[in-house]
Amino acid sequence: MSMAQWLPSDLKQAVAERRRRWLVTGAAGFIGSNLVEALLALEQEVVGLDNFATGHRRNLQHVLAGAPTGLFELLEGDIRDACACAEAVAGVDVVLHQAALGSVPRSIADPLTSHHVNGTGFLNLLDAARQAGVPRFVYAASSSTYGDEPNLPKREERIGNPLSPYAATKLVNEIYAAVYARSYGYGATGLRYFNVFGPRQDPNGPYAAVIPKWIAAMIGGHEVLINGDGETSRDFCFVGNAVQANLRAALAPDSAQGEVFNVAVGDRTSLNRLFTLLRTGLAEHGVRYDREPRFGPPRSGDVRHSEADIGKAAGLLNYKPTHDLHAGLAAALPWYVRNA
Repeated sequence: MSMAQWLPSDLKQAVAERRRRWLVTGAAGFIGSNLVEALLALEQEVVGLDNFATGHRRNLQHVLAGAPTGLFELLEGDIRDACACAEAVAGVDVVLHQAALGSVPRSIADPLTSHHVNGTGFLNLLDAARQAGVPRFVYAASSSTYGDEPNLPKREERIGNPLSPYAATKLVNEIYAAVYARSYGYGATGLRYFNVFGPRQDPNGPYAAVIPKWIAAMIGGHEVLINGDGETSRDFCFVGNAVQANLRAALAPDSAQGEVFNVAVGDRTSLNRLFTLLRTGLAEHGVRYDREPRFGPPRSGDVRHSEADIGKAAGLLNYKPTHDLHAGLAAALPWYVRNA
């Protein structure tokens, strides 16, 4: 099923009413390629910017195979290059900034590169968009910004101390966005993603996210490692919800611009429960996994529990998740099985 088919009908109609030119950074990545797919299906013009450090050309090849021709332009470049950013934003109506180096463990192992990409790269793009007069700028923020704030559910106005270099870079993004709003009147809208999963999420590498990593291990008959006692919980968010939030933020009234919003489902699931759901779901696709998980030490920089309050996004953006964890897994598992 095409990503656009999962979008609410009112949103599809609003996007399709007028052809805009959208810049998607990180276009060959997981969330970026799903955004490109949805926009092209709605016959929008899309410029994709990617340096292919973590994104894959096969993602774009898959997207373009079924898309209208002549609407997509690929720029191979790096957001750490201010000139590449200036070229990318020229003539666009909307920036959807997804390019980043994700992963808490990666940032702990290499904090400088995480800062250069997530911090300096963000500022390069934000300033280029401001100088070019791009009307809408939406960027991928992160639930890691909540840090050691203990209360649940997580509310946008209440954050703690960052627990990793990655979280610090994402907090810096929000600070710069707020400063640009005050200093230049340029409002950039942040979306704090909570554990996004779905088609085209890479299961390989040491910094793979938990859902694709565990699915790949189960399909291959390998051991599944749970960090900690398994009662750590997360608000797992299907990628279709993240795509919806980006498009709604881009089309929202001026009064909603420059805000920060949680993008999640508003529920949480323990890692132990997730393991059971994945094993049961794979069995329905003919994949039997009879091994029990191995429990290891907790990961440095991880928060214990995460659950979002999505009331602000619902009120100001009309954001309504189409998929909870169960529906998201039902939609995503066929892709994971096919691409194992």
